[in-house]
Amino acid sequence: MSQMHLGVFVLGTGHHVSAWKLPDSWGNAEDLSLLQHVAKTAERGKFDLIFFADALNTGPTVHPSMMVRLEPLTLLSALAMTTSHIGLAATASATYSEPYNLARLFASLDHISGGRAAWNVVTGAFPEAALNFSRDHHPPHAQRYASATEFVQVAKGLWDSWDDGAIVMDKREGRFADTSRMHVLDHKGEFYTVKGPLNISRPPQGHPVIIQAGASDAGRALAASIAEIVFAVQQDLNAAKAFRADLRELASQSGRNPDHMKVMPGVSPIIGETEADAKAKLAMLVEMMDPKSALKVLSERLGQDLSDYPLDGPVPDLPPSSMMQGHAVTLTAMAKAKNMTLRELRDYAAAAMGHRLLVGTPEMVADGLEEWFVAGAADGFNIMPSWFPGAFDDFVDHVVPILQKRGLFRTDYTGRTLRDHLGLPRPAAPTR
Repeated sequence: MSQMHLGVFVLGTGHHVSAWKLPDSWGNAEDLSLLQHVAKTAERGKFDLIFFADALNTGPTVHPSMMVRLEPLTLLSALAMTTSHIGLAATASATYSEPYNLARLFASLDHISGGRAAWNVVTGAFPEAALNFSRDHHPPHAQRYASATEFVQVAKGLWDSWDDGAIVMDKREGRFADTSRMHVLDHKGEFYTVKGPLNISRPPQGHPVIIQAGASDAGRALAASIAEIVFAVQQDLNAAKAFRADLRELASQSGRNPDHMKVMPGVSPIIGETEADAKAKLAMLVEMMDPKSALKVLSERLGQDLSDYPLDGPVPDLPPSSMMQGHAVTLTAMAKAKNMTLRELRDYAAAAMGHRLLVGTPEMVADGLEEWFVAGAADGFNIMPSWFPGAFDDFVDHVVPILQKRGLFRTDYTGRTLRDHLGLPRPAAPTR
């Protein structure tokens, strides 16, 4: 029987926009000891990976969990020292970075962790970031995805700068490296010119695991060609099945084995002893919510400032978004299907950053995950707790055992690398 994969998406004090106000929510999202607690909890729950998103801008109206946060690659290097199995995933922008730098950073993390690194490739969801990098505008959507495709190609070439075992350290012969097994990339492309080689040996996983989350045509094409985990946003079972089937077909057309791509939608569970208890927790979060921050979250996901629209009117018809297209399409479709007001959609998006909510008892949450997994709508899930640490502790302590009892999730790790957990092959070094 196949088993699902689980990741935890850690975002500041929690994914709900008002989570930081809860008495048992951690008070400082930059406190390493609290982040170590989450990582150890995920490892205790036998999760595949822990994932940290990132952005390169901030401001007074952004989601509180995104206002200030640690740089994720620095953080994951520290977490590698206090964990032994959990995969370590970070977002890094292909728009505001250079391939040589990022290839070196992720190779270093993979070495430090013994083969547990993963890179969430993004092209930049927030145009404001451009002003922090001596640019006066955010590149157009098509250009960002074209340059990201080349960026990943260069990074993979750099990871293959050295064949496995090229650093021989033969003291008898006085030879540190077999330089015949070192390769100069000498890449000259449309966007990048990178000579190489990389000054770090081939990573333990060959290449760190690649994650991608695009849902536009360009995003799905990129995911089908490079992604080993696809972080999806879906609200409807049939739409999720169609999305996964489409990605798998695109992967096959790209010459890839679709089983080597794991589709993992985001899910935010709110768990109570009873369904009424869980709903009361959600109602409490809504009651504490800052309306401006909540509307900012929805505006970002729909790609347009919504502050001038009446909250108790219908969700307006908006032009297609060039930013978070997956969120925009999914949330708009859900609002129309359920005849939601703008206020109702705002409150929903504020709870889980636009991802699927599961509210109920541990059994109800497990049922919701099992239904999608068995139906072929997902290979696993990225769990997005409303607050930390309590909501995540509840999931690991009460939902994971149910999934394990049903044979849907592992009871222990059977390997040490993230590729082992995901059942992904280690990329072979290219034939020269």
